[in-house]
Amino acid sequence: MRNFKLSRRRMLRGMAGGASVAVGLPILEAMLNSHGDALAGGAALPLRFMTWYWADGMVIDRWEPQQVGNDWQLSEQLMPLANVKDHVSVVSGMQNRSTNIVTHHEGMSGFNGYNFEQAGGFNTNAGGPTIDQRIADTLEGVTPIRAAHVRVSKRESTDGDGGTTYIAMSHRETEGGGLVAQTPQVNPQELWQLLFGEFVPKPDDSELRTSILDYVREDAGALRGELGTKDQQRIDAHLEGVFELEQKILATPPSCDLPDLPTATNTDTGGVEPLSETNDAMARLIAYAFTCDITRVASFQLKRFVSATVFDEIDAGEIHHSASHQGPGNATYQAGVTYQMQKFADLLEIFAATEDLNGDTLLDTSIIYATSDCSTGASHSVGRQPILLAGHGRGYLQHPGIHYQATAWNENHNNPNGAGNMSDVLLSCLQAFDPAADSVGGGPLESNTPLSDIVA
Repeated sequence: MRNFKLSRRRMLRGMAGGASVAVGLPILEAMLNSHGDALAGGAALPLRFMTWYWADGMVIDRWEPQQVGNDWQLSEQLMPLANVKDHVSVVSGMQNRSTNIVTHHEGMSGFNGYNFEQAGGFNTNAGGPTIDQRIADTLEGVTPIRAAHVRVSKRESTDGDGGTTYIAMSHRETEGGGLVAQTPQVNPQELWQLLFGEFVPKPDDSELRTSILDYVREDAGALRGELGTKDQQRIDAHLEGVFELEQKILATPPSCDLPDLPTATNTDTGGVEPLSETNDAMARLIAYAFTCDITRVASFQLKRFVSATVFDEIDAGEIHHSASHQGPGNATYQAGVTYQMQKFADLLEIFAATEDLNGDTLLDTSIIYATSDCSTGASHSVGRQPILLAGHGRGYLQHPGIHYQATAWNENHNNPNGAGNMSDVLLSCLQAFDPAADSVGGGPLESNTPLSDIVA
């Protein structure tokens, strides 16, 4: 029985109402080689990647650490990261070298390394594929789902901003050279259905309201008989976690005027968005998808730039974007930046608590690239655009993390001779998955010089 080998693509399957349903499995010992350091077929253990985006920048002297190198200390606005500090590197003073300027839109070039294409007024289209999609290209066919894309706040622009740059933070290049915006999911229950099977609960069908696990129980039992004790225990723990998450999602209280049986989550209550609840659910779903190897790539957007999002949970009482225009000294803006860092920390702590085989956590096995659409919201500058790197990608990134600061930063967002090119960080991330990659982006933002300081 110990010679039994299991494909990493194996899923538990069953039938529900005539439709097939499937549940992914975590990585099990039966999927590994004899040394436990690679999959049975010789492939490397999964390395995951996520982009994470917060809007409207930060307050430079409250966000950037004062120390550089290994001995950096958390700044005021990075204090929420205290529990995961060793897993985080700060990259500051880097320049987004965009030459097309609209305000906010050019900051999204920090995810792809291309100038946007003007579409009139406050409407722009992405100029090239984003780094998550470049990495997904290297993993094509490895997982059932190419990538997952989520957004927490549902609020839209207060100033009429549009185009693909605004619609999505992720863009995929087609075979014909065009770009397709990867529209993010805002409903955790819909994300659940996308990631974990074709099972769709319907309010008028009691059979389909049964847990998805009921329909794969027979397959799970047969598989357990082929596995060793540790793998049996791991499957039991995994299915229990799936059940608990399923119940949490399905039991989310409805807001006013919704039917008794909720069919959606991320629903306002009294005009207030459930930001923390949605952020938590999205983070846990992606964590499950990563550990089940359903996908290895994701993009995560807390809110859109120039949106009408209010951080009610901290009694902000004002649209965060509007507060950002009142300058870095505005207390509401300062609190909003710290709040967004807390949501990032919440995600990282979920990843830190989620174990892969052999005790590796998702922070051990992932690289998470985070940035905003500007440095300080009032100035709209991208000359000092903030970057966070979390996780260490199975030893690829520095651990514990460091603070790297470019030595020649410049607040002038269209000065090509200013700070280091932030696309260098994108290239470093890409090379973790494709060591032969020699460039990222194009035009003035292109990089062929990875930032070696952040690499172990």
